Amino acid sequence: MTQRVTNMIKQCSVVALIAAAALASDAAWAAREAHTFEVTVEVPNRSFYIIPAVPDWIHRPQRLDWNHSTSSLSSVRKYFDVRHDTSAIEARLESAPYLSNGRPADDISLRVTFNKVELSAEMAPREVVSQAEAAAGTRVLLQIDPISPEGGYRPGDYAGNVLLLFSARAPGE
Repeated sequence: MTQRVTNMIKQCSVVALIAAAALASDAAWAAREAHTFEVTVEVPNRSFYIIPAVPDWIHRPQRLDWNHSTSSLSSVRKYFDVRHDTSAIEARLESAPYLSNGRPADDISLRVTFNKVELSAEMAPREVVSQAEAAAGTRVLLQIDPISPEGGYRPGDYAGNVLLLFSARAPGE
């Protein structure tokens, strides 16, 4: 009987090894997909930040829609959360904002306001959030309006960039 038990154990072991090998080979030949993606986060400095209230829009082109009935373009309106513990916040534009279709005569100038303060590349930085508002933290509106060119808008595909620069006003200024 011992011989029979030993043979049975050997047979079970062989069956188990064959099953394990079969499973391993199936796993080796199984289809596989892998995806790699980037994950980022920006944790703002609690004493100074200017961040979009809805963060997913800022890295995508913003569309100005054409209104056929009025022959006009829509605006871009986005909110930012701002804060600075010790002074007011200033802003300016790095360069003149405009949309271009590649023909300079067709350029569409843009009016940029932040918290209802118009910004320009030709001006020194302007205060856009007072010290009291900045210390409490607030939500303010960025608005980009197209300026209708003389003679109206010309057909074409237009693109452009708006580069805003923010800084903390030196305390006591």
